[in-house]
Amino acid sequence: MTNHYPLQTTSETRIASVLAHLSGPISAVLSVGWLSIVGPLIVWLLYRDRSTFVRDQAAEAFNFQLTMWLAAVVGGLMMVTVILIPLGIVFIIAAVLGSVVLGVIGAVKVSNGQPYSYPWKLNILH
Repeated sequence: MTNHYPLQTTSETRIASVLAHLSGPISAVLSVGWLSIVGPLIVWLLYRDRSTFVRDQAAEAFNFQLTMWLAAVVGGLMMVTVILIPLGIVFIIAAVLGSVVLGVIGAVKVSNGQPYSYPWKLNILH
């Protein structure tokens, strides 16, 4: 991935970007998965006109958390039928683990001033 951002990011932009990536997993744990998109969306709304780096990273985090949320919902719906319970459990576990692990990886990358792009996401917010 090419870095099209300024060579140096400020401390504020790095902190806001880290918050965008970590707010998804943290709010998912605190809300049992239902509010994981709220944190990245708030960061995006606050920084969309102030910092391109933060805006892009918050959008990345939002899009990924939305994708993981939808995967968990699909997993929950699969569990309604007896035959799909094992597959539903796999979907939910994968969504939770993906949200936490990749959110932390994203936070570490942006804390070093490097942009992070999640491997699986729906591109809803830009």
